[in-house]
Amino acid sequence: MGPGTVIMVLGIVLIVMIGRVLRARYEAHGGAGMTPRDNHDSLRLRDEVQQLKDRIQVLERVITDNHSSVDLDRQIERLRDR
Repeated sequence: MGPGTVIMVLGIVLIVMIGRVLRARYEAHGGAGMTPRDNHDSLRLRDEVQQLKDRIQVLERVITDNHSSVDLDRQIERLRDR
């Protein structure tokens, strides 16, 4: 092995190591990978959006339907209980 080959091998190893460090740093700062906290926040927000959609459906039904006031009171109480 000549000195040129050794330098080339060391250069390749150095480039690969730098690439791995940069990829790890990119993923740690919100890059391609999701952190567990991001995943938890996403699940919490999806749950909240679903609850809001459910409430909107109930409100739309309450507004558009012509039910008695007793039924209306029950639906409003259900919304308050959530």
